[in-house]
Amino acid sequence: MSTNVSLEERLAAVEAAVTELQKQVSASQPTNWLQQITASFKDEPAFEEVLAYGRAIRQGDEPIIEIQDEL
Repeated sequence: MSTNVSLEERLAAVEAAVTELQKQVSASQPTNWLQQITASFKDEPAFEEVLAYGRAIRQGDEPIIEIQDEL
């Protein structure tokens, strides 16, 4: 019977841990993952260049073939 008590205690501990994790997850604020990524590259000149190329391609100012040749 001691095995059952040990198993019950272990299960109670797991349930308590899951409850605590659920509280932590529900309390955390949602983050904007895209903003986190772009903010991590904000002072990187190469990233600014990539953004400029992307903008030019979307606006039709820059042919894609020329950009690939430059890389």
